[in-house]
Amino acid sequence: MKKIKVFIPIFVLLLLAAAYTAPFIKTSERISNDVFRLHILANSDDQIDQQLKLKVRDAVLEKGKDIFEGCTSLEETIERCENNIDFFESTASKCIAENGYDYPVKAYVDKEFFNTREYETITLPGGVYNALKIEIGEAKGHNWWCVMFPAICLSAVSEDEINNVLDDEESALISKNKKYEIRFKIVEIYEDIKNKLFNN
Repeated sequence: MKKIKVFIPIFVLLLLAAAYTAPFIKTSERISNDVFRLHILANSDDQIDQQLKLKVRDAVLEKGKDIFEGCTSLEETIERCENNIDFFESTASKCIAENGYDYPVKAYVDKEFFNTREYETITLPGGVYNALKIEIGEAKGHNWWCVMFPAICLSAVSEDEINNVLDDEESALISKNKKYEIRFKIVEIYEDIKNKLFNN
């Protein structure tokens, strides 16, 4: 009986939090469904492996920019990536070999959970995003990520370009705003739990 008495107010608080953040959660989920990310995982946290990860990043962004530039939709971005997996793997492998290493490379398009992340002037809410993943070696080191659609990674994307992809509510949400910090955390926890329950 004591446990029930303790649980009831906690449950009520969770319901209130969910009701309060429901519109915020829906907008955040629309953002995660509209954005495509590039995610590169280093072999390890060793300094040399981390530096190698950044060199692979530079090579992929420089040589692969024509693949991403001009994409007008998430679907087109995903299709171009899937059609160029061999290119991404060979570009990364060549960069790794030129730096004296022979780590294997695996590239693929996947959906994965990301925590809330800040990128320059925007904040992306936690959630499950489509992403091009490039795994170097054991892929156990700190990762690097950015946004490939809209193509923030490739150039300074103007506010108008972002607004062409996101609606007014989504654009307002990702703009850095202190009043959203608690709600971003609630969304991150909610999306993480949902991802673990339904995708594992």
